[in-house]
Amino acid sequence: MVVDKATADEIDRLFHGLADATRRDVLSRVLRRAQSVTELAREYDMSFAAVQKHVAVLERAGLVGKQRHGRERLVSGNPDGLRRAARLLDEYERIWRHRALAIEDILAEDEDKEDA
Repeated sequence: MVVDKATADEIDRLFHGLADATRRDVLSRVLRRAQSVTELAREYDMSFAAVQKHVAVLERAGLVGKQRHGRERLVSGNPDGLRRAARLLDEYERIWRHRALAIEDILAEDEDKEDA
């Protein structure tokens, strides 16, 4: 099971990274094209330091990476991080669907007993 392979801290970092609208927007931008934090900061009504903190959260979550390009460090999206989040969500969905089916079975058994 995918959920078992990830530690609770890894899962928390991943979903914390995705929990904020600004971070999701940053991620969307850097998945399309690598950008410097300076370039990203121009797009938001917040300080450079605030954008830098958002990028750091995304980096700890494994959703973005940084690479040196001359004097700048470019932020680029990590599709593997998004795939991991998708796999985790798929696993959670399977768990809940299984539970819902089990409840349906229990309710059907109760109906059968009442009808008998």
